[in-house]
Amino acid sequence: MKTDIEIAQEAKMMHIADIGEKIGIEEDYLELYGNYKAKISQKLWDKVKNNKDGKLILVTSINPTPAGEGKSTVTVGLGQALNRLKKKVVIALREPSLGPCMGIKGGAAGGGYSQVVPMEDINLHFTGDMHAIGSAHNLLSAMIDNHIHQGNELNIDVRRITWKRAIDMNDRALREIVVGLGGKTNGFPRQDGFIITVASEIMAILCLATDFKDLKARLGRIIIGYDIDGNPVTAKDLKADGAMALLLKDAIKPNLVQTLENVPALIHGGPFANIAHGCNSIIATKYGLKLADYLVTEAGFGADLGAEKFFDIKCRYGGLKPSAAVVVATIRALKMHGGLKKEELATENMDALEKGIENLAKQIENVQKYGIPVVVAINKFMNDTDREIQFVKRYCGDLGVDVALADVWGKGGEGGIELAEKVIDACEKEFDFKPLYELDMPIKDKIKTIAKEIYGADDVEFTKEAIKDLKNIEKMGLSHLPVCIAKTQYSLSDDPKLLGRPKGFNITVKRLNISAGAGFIVVMTGDILTMPGLPKSPAAEKMDIDEEGKITGLF
Repeated sequence: MKTDIEIAQEAKMMHIADIGEKIGIEEDYLELYGNYKAKISQKLWDKVKNNKDGKLILVTSINPTPAGEGKSTVTVGLGQALNRLKKKVVIALREPSLGPCMGIKGGAAGGGYSQVVPMEDINLHFTGDMHAIGSAHNLLSAMIDNHIHQGNELNIDVRRITWKRAIDMNDRALREIVVGLGGKTNGFPRQDGFIITVASEIMAILCLATDFKDLKARLGRIIIGYDIDGNPVTAKDLKADGAMALLLKDAIKPNLVQTLENVPALIHGGPFANIAHGCNSIIATKYGLKLADYLVTEAGFGADLGAEKFFDIKCRYGGLKPSAAVVVATIRALKMHGGLKKEELATENMDALEKGIENLAKQIENVQKYGIPVVVAINKFMNDTDREIQFVKRYCGDLGVDVALADVWGKGGEGGIELAEKVIDACEKEFDFKPLYELDMPIKDKIKTIAKEIYGADDVEFTKEAIKDLKNIEKMGLSHLPVCIAKTQYSLSDDPKLLGRPKGFNITVKRLNISAGAGFIVVMTGDILTMPGLPKSPAAEKMDIDEEGKITGLF
């Protein structure tokens, strides 16, 4: 069996100008990065902004497990299937981070015969967006310490600086550090640390900005810490916003690539789905809607995290109105939610499947709460039995939800035809999309609404630190912002070990952080790391490149 990278390396790619031509982008509006990658010029918007919007389709999933769900693979496969049905389609995905790529994940460009290419470039440095975001982030860090060193005119309290440094790599040794050592010329010693670039507020800002003017304004609103009187200090106060925006002048432009079946794909931005909103950029999404009849996109992790934030944050800021949602599940993952270990998943087990399918039922309910038509995609694995597949189909049928078996890993677009047909039908249904909560609700009520309605929690408990943070946000007049709950992706609860559909639990809010530039309140539950570490056997150990430039081990 061929690996993902072997399949990708055999792809017959079209010149990126020809891919652009498929959706009406003339070459003058493309900034080429070789033959197979391009950025879309901001000038194109004036040409297409009055076009009718296409149908927006969100791909989400059950809670992820080590067994794999294949959300990106289904997203790409669905787009390829729609293309085979002669539909004008664009796919919109997030950019992979080098940290997970070199760590446990190994790559994030889809899989099998449903990939975006050039896969190696996309998973590595791509068009430099990650580095630009990291540079803008660390410029602000440098200007904070320089301001303090040069006299601290803003009276920044060095004990309350909340802005850390960033790097696009998993490196646990950088989580907590001390800077400014070595004497007077090196600045003032203080505790600091690093986060991974995709957890940076600048990444969230890039993906929520609607244009360059909005981007610059959001950068200026970033709160880096507080002065000695407890007042917030912003990037604009430090006069850093202009230079930060300058560093992002190209990163704000969406990237155009293609799938293995030469379907246009926009890959732009990649915020973490547990610490931020986990969706590609609003700008790329809006371009896709203006250029195609169907725009297929995804949101990170399960519907309890990714879909909720897509609907309540991204759609709200982007003025987006999705037409349908696909909830991806695998038989393997459902059995894992039913209590099986990874090594037991290849054997048929109806009892485990019956228990685990409750997670799928809950995620279907979660999407339906927004008034969106739902289609379930069973992402096929070779060990799935007919009995197991038919059980899931009957279960979804009893819920009144359309379901399709998708073999897009093994067959590409051909394996997603049934799914595509059901999604087309879903897009024609009448619906009444609306966010889960109103922005003028108190912060506590927003959090409780999500916890009870989406997670199925009984109640929410707030620590003393969280209550203190809550009062501070209210004092700053930022209570009107949406909430972005940082929670484990593995469970509907805040305990990663509670799989399936747990009941009788409370959610504990430990802290609340304000991302004033991005425009949301980060609600910390459980132990969420903004700087992951590498596993015992990192994926990087298996990667290599030969003297002819052929890459291996990047899957």
